[in-house]
Amino acid sequence: MPAQTSAIKVSAGTTPGNFAGDRLKTLIERIERLEEEKAGLAEDVRDVFAEAKSAGFDVKVMRQVIRLRKIDGNERAEQEEILELYKAALGML
Repeated sequence: MPAQTSAIKVSAGTTPGNFAGDRLKTLIERIERLEEEKAGLAEDVRDVFAEAKSAGFDVKVMRQVIRLRKIDGNERAEQEEILELYKAALGML
């Protein structure tokens, strides 16, 4: 069995320079575009939080609410029960 000299497996008649290189470049460019979009979206989110803050909303609490909304209702209820139990044990109620 011949030793493979490259980490890229290419089929007969295909060279890394024309197929694998083009495929790699395409993948890298897609990732770069997505990273740019992600940065743009992050900026949009910051703008919305700034708008909320200027309207008098507590941004820190808004972030907590958003985090809670991502959690399944049953799991959230269980976490809240445990939190109340811990707070009671520490005399925080």
